[in-house]
Amino acid sequence: MAEKTLDTLFHDTLKDIYYAERKILKSLPKMARAAQSPELKAALEKHKDQTEGQIERLQQVFELIGKPARGKTCDAIEGILAEGEEIMDEYKDNPALDAGLLAAAQAVEHYEITRYGTLKRWALVLGMKEAAALLDETLQEEAQTDEDLTGIADAAVNAAAMKTAA
Repeated sequence: MAEKTLDTLFHDTLKDIYYAERKILKSLPKMARAAQSPELKAALEKHKDQTEGQIERLQQVFELIGKPARGKTCDAIEGILAEGEEIMDEYKDNPALDAGLLAAAQAVEHYEITRYGTLKRWALVLGMKEAAALLDETLQEEAQTDEDLTGIADAAVNAAAMKTAA
């Protein structure tokens, strides 16, 4: 059995987030279609475009470490996305739907922020400055998306969720 090192952990975690990003990319259009708020719909569509770029950056990081861009099943993102699906099913046509979608989207963002922050730190420790810069670019986008989603929640979505269903 090969020795487990920080390099190995970095690669395993990179495969984890690569898998996660590809799953997220498939989920975002469905979430955007389900959203009732035009602002939330637009934010989810914008994040879909960003996610495509984030996947490309991950592919660059794989290239930098001389490994093929392959994912490894990420149980955490599977669970978070399943919760989002459940919200879409249980709150369809309900004023609270957007609040639930927004919460699910932020759970995804927080997971991504954690992964990218960790990967960036490890890349720096491992002397991979170019990889760290790519990972930081995505980390900044994820943090901005989270902030944008909070703004949408505060501006309208949470208040709209208080209304009773028709």
